[in-house]
Amino acid sequence: MSNTKIPILTIGRHPEILQTVVRLVNTNPDWECTGVLTDEEALAAFVATPFKLVLLGGGIEPESEQRLCAAFKAHNPDIIIVQHYGGGSGLLSAEIYEALG
Repeated sequence: MSNTKIPILTIGRHPEILQTVVRLVNTNPDWECTGVLTDEEALAAFVATPFKLVLLGGGIEPESEQRLCAAFKAHNPDIIIVQHYGGGSGLLSAEIYEALG
């Protein structure tokens, strides 16, 4: 087993919720979560870091979601994108585990 953590980018529009999601994801020793609030921050972070998974939180406008997903897939066709709209930490972990396969 390698010591490399799986980098996860979380995008959300609500600072308190984003902070909570990042904290919950980072409780898993195998994951390293970065949280951003804006599309610009998301794109800059995505280019700078080889994320394996992107977690889309609630509040992201459909146009932003489409633009971000297109940009992420153009930069990394293998990127995994998961939509998370809440439902507790157990569901969040399950969604990430399932997406990572």
